Amino acid sequence: MARVIVVTSGKGGVGKTTTSASFAAGLAQRDFKTVVVDFDVGLRNLDLIMGCERRVVYDFVNVINGEANLNQALIKDKRLNNLYILPASQTRDKEALTHEGVEAVIGELKQRFDYIVCDSPAGIEHGAHIAMYFADDALITTNPEVSSVRDSDRILGLIASRSRRAIHDEEPVQELLVLTRYSPERVERGDMLALDDVLEILGIPLLGVIPESQSVLLASNEGVPVIMNERSDAGSAYGDMVARYLGEDRPHRFLTNERKNLFQRLFKR
Repeated sequence: MARVIVVTSGKGGVGKTTTSASFAAGLAQRDFKTVVVDFDVGLRNLDLIMGCERRVVYDFVNVINGEANLNQALIKDKRLNNLYILPASQTRDKEALTHEGVEAVIGELKQRFDYIVCDSPAGIEHGAHIAMYFADDALITTNPEVSSVRDSDRILGLIASRSRRAIHDEEPVQELLVLTRYSPERVERGDMLALDDVLEILGIPLLGVIPESQSVLLASNEGVPVIMNERSDAGSAYGDMVARYLGEDRPHRFLTNERKNLFQRLFKR
C-alpha cells in the first residue's frame, strides 16, 4: 500500500524543498518507486532543485483541471529510474488546488507508486492544509530557532485536528522531526536552540539532524538533490534519515563540535 508523506513546516526557508527532494531521491535509491509532488502553487521551486525545470510542460493544476493526464505531467528523473516529479504551476492561484482534485490525483498516484512525497508550502495557508490532509506521515522540518520551532508546534496541532486521519478517527499521522541547518558551534555560543530543547518543545520522535552545510546550496544550484553527494555531511545525514525511516538503526551524527572536542583531547594530553 502506498504511503503519503508530507514535508511541512510553519515557517518558510527552513529547507522543506531540499528535504523533499533528498528524501524522495533516497527512497528511489533503495528501489522504491517514488514521486515527489510540489504543492507550492505560484512559486514552484522543486523542479529547480531536481534539475528538471526546462522539462516542465504540464503541471499539477493541469492534471486537476483535466487539461493533461498524469502521464503527461509526470517528469522522470534523469539519474534515478524509480523517481518522478509532479511540478506545481507558477501561474495559477493557490486556490486551484481543490480538495476533490487533489484527492483524485493522489488516488491515481497510489496505484503507481510506493511512496508519494508532498512538498508543502510554508505556514497554514490553503496549499499547506491540502498537503497535510492526505498525509500518512509528516516530516516536520524546522530550524533550531525559537520562531521556527514555535510555528512547527502550530503545524502539529493542525495535523492532529485537520488531517484526514484525524477527521475519520483513524490511526494518527506519524509525526517525525527533521532538524535542519544545525550547527553545534552556534549552539555552544547560544545563537540557536540545542537539539534537546527542540525535542522538549515539540515532543515528537527525531528522524534526522541535517548540519548547516555549504553543500546544500551548491547542490541546489546544480539541480541535484544533496543526498546524491554522499561525501558531503548534509548528503550523508539525509542518507541516514532515509535509512531510519525505513527501519534501520543509525546513530545520529553531526550533533557535537568534533573539531573542538579533538582539540580538547589533544590539549589534555
